[in-house]
Amino acid sequence: MTSLPLHRWDLTPGEAVEVQQRMRYMVRLRPLAQPVGAIAGADISYNKFSENVYAGIVVLSLPDLRIVETAGVRSVAKFPYVPGLLSFREAPSLLEAWEKLKTKPDVLMFDGQGIAHPRRFGIACHVGVLLDWPTIGCAKSILVGRYGELGLEAGSQSPLVDKGEQVGVALRTKSKVAPVYISPGHLTDLDSAVDLVLRSTTKYRLPEPTRQAHLLVNQLRVEAGEN
Repeated sequence: MTSLPLHRWDLTPGEAVEVQQRMRYMVRLRPLAQPVGAIAGADISYNKFSENVYAGIVVLSLPDLRIVETAGVRSVAKFPYVPGLLSFREAPSLLEAWEKLKTKPDVLMFDGQGIAHPRRFGIACHVGVLLDWPTIGCAKSILVGRYGELGLEAGSQSPLVDKGEQVGVALRTKSKVAPVYISPGHLTDLDSAVDLVLRSTTKYRLPEPTRQAHLLVNQLRVEAGEN
């Protein structure tokens, strides 16, 4: 079940920024309260010029990374494509997928940002607060911040810093492969987030939870006849 709604979804971009500014103070960063036996990945697929949204969540067991359950939905976005406000376009569909899950994971990992966001409130924070659930962000690109020298071997990491504040880390999951960018979302911390990404990474750059979620939403999109 989701928690009580903290805001409406029929907002203007200006109102959405105000919601982020208010809800950012609801984010709680702390070490995970219990061991993780199940982790889920969440992802979205859409053409930014289309209103059709494909959302998916894949639950995997740890440490064996076996797929336990999947949930996917096709819906229509109610919010425009605005960088920095993508959670208002994506979160409603992901919440629909979450409600379909019978197996709730211990942690939900997003293909997106946690606090590594201009207002420290990326989609992992947003959905984490709404669900009151542990969440982390594992993004393929940087939204804010810079990082220093990063070793070429797997496991190398460098602080991701924005305006003098560490908001995440650049993490090389595979040797000599581009890093991913990890930031906590809600009810977890950076060390826990990095540990979970490394524990759920196999032979690919992306950790299995978000990689499997990516495959799921792309499959949903193809089945619907969208390229």
